[in-house]
Amino acid sequence: MIKEFSYKQFGNIAFSKASMQSDSLNLIHEHIKILFIPQKAIIQVDFQEIEMKTDALLFINPNVILKPCETIGGQLLHFNIDFYCIEIHDQEVACDGILYNNVFEIPFINLNAEQSNDIQKLIKDIQSEMENEDSSTEEMLRILLKMIILKSTRIWKQQHQLTEKEQHADVQFLRKFSKLVEVHYKTLHTVADYADLLCITPKNLSKKIGLLSKETPNEIIKNRIILESKRLLAHTTMSVKEIAYTLNYEDDAYFIRFFTKNTGLSPITFRKQF
Repeated sequence: MIKEFSYKQFGNIAFSKASMQSDSLNLIHEHIKILFIPQKAIIQVDFQEIEMKTDALLFINPNVILKPCETIGGQLLHFNIDFYCIEIHDQEVACDGILYNNVFEIPFINLNAEQSNDIQKLIKDIQSEMENEDSSTEEMLRILLKMIILKSTRIWKQQHQLTEKEQHADVQFLRKFSKLVEVHYKTLHTVADYADLLCITPKNLSKKIGLLSKETPNEIIKNRIILESKRLLAHTTMSVKEIAYTLNYEDDAYFIRFFTKNTGLSPITFRKQF
């Protein structure tokens, strides 16, 4: 079901291999998404298949390719930027917050039994509210959505065992670096580029990122470029040369070597798999 308020859209879909129509996700490809998935469910996010060890929430930006493999009981909330994620929302709980701009890891929030029940209750409240047609429905849905994001941000911080001081300093830095990579990965490819944007040395950047990530800044940047390369190879008809140019590689032979070294497959071989 999708509710529309002028240009604002908000919806909820049962997410399972049996219930998902082939074009359901294509219709909301540009929407921001929150997916509740139960323990032992198997899903594919972009090109990675993942089995859930606990009930979990997944926060999904537009253009991420999502597919249920073995999933029963999942719930997908989706909305466009006009509905939520406007400048007046607090940055930490808006869609440029850590849950949506975290290039360090797939943004899963693992839930214990109490947290899972809490989130599922909010989802049921959302489903009930979507049956209403009064003037307060839009704002009620937005409040319930914000509660899920707020609770999830709190859980993420707790799971990363950050002190209050670290939460304020390191998470803010992590979010800033994540956002910079997401904005500039097509044109800026080196750690020094991002260190300059952050007004610190490359060594200091690596040290700060090392507090929160097992990957180095260089690996994070390369992985984001590779992910976009895979998306373009698998889901567009662009030539390898066009993809290389899009990602700011003037020499497509260099791009081919870069892709092959980091994936173990040439771009053409990878494309044939899809």
